Amino acid sequence: MIVKPETLIGWHRKGFKLFWRRKSRLGRPRIPENLRQLIVRMVQENPTWGEERIAAELSVKLGLLVSPRTVRAYWPQERDPRGGRRTASQHWRTFVRNHAQAIVAADFLVAITAGLRVLYVFVVMEVGSRRILHCNVTAHPTAAWALQQFREAIPSDHTYRFLIHDRDSIFSAEVDDELGAFGLRVLRTPVQAPKANAYCERLVGTIRRECLDYVIPLSEKHLRTIMREWVAHYNQGRPHASLGPGIPDSDSRPRPRPSIHRHELPANCRIRARDILGGLHHAYWLEEIAA
Repeated sequence: MIVKPETLIGWHRKGFKLFWRRKSRLGRPRIPENLRQLIVRMVQENPTWGEERIAAELSVKLGLLVSPRTVRAYWPQERDPRGGRRTASQHWRTFVRNHAQAIVAADFLVAITAGLRVLYVFVVMEVGSRRILHCNVTAHPTAAWALQQFREAIPSDHTYRFLIHDRDSIFSAEVDDELGAFGLRVLRTPVQAPKANAYCERLVGTIRRECLDYVIPLSEKHLRTIMREWVAHYNQGRPHASLGPGIPDSDSRPRPRPSIHRHELPANCRIRARDILGGLHHAYWLEEIAA
């Protein structure tokens, strides 16, 4: 095959480049995909950590020897995979969890009696323990009535700092001023933003799904009796997944000792049950058999 000298030299140069590119790959080989995803996950979940902190966590806790420079190479630069800029501050969910023991939330829900009468159920909950501090029923809610409920719900020696409620007209400026005298800072939720009071809104949904959707109250007194029984069950006998699972009033009933075998009941105990709301729910516990 007859070619020009320039063509032959060009072929040789291309072959020379391909040969040495294959012989000497630039940089270190990439770390496995699952490890790269783990680094990105740590960056997203821990906004205050740097590459050295993440490298130390991987080394000490997980036994993965990765240098800080390697961690930095897979660091999300401008934006994280969720589309938001990374910030050095904590997330709102983390902030609420860190201050949950000092936060109280309140809200109203509506119940309809058998005679189509509208009643209002007022609940106050402690965000940290998910415990219902107070619950009452009225047919004519007013600002004065709501303020009295707060007086009954929050003790004088409380350690709470914040109170969350929506912009219902019942929570007037006078009510907020009185709550400020209690040592509480009132946080009004934004307009049409129920997620800002998500914990109390979830409680309202639980009340409907586990109680009011199955019971028709006959009167205000009847509804108050129903709510009193359900609130006692909620605080003292209903496990909450967000608590571990756990029970808000964990000290109200002693926890049984774990069995030696995971799937076997203790030989000296039997299961006892108690009806809640006429059998709508049940409470179970272990009782030692008398010798």
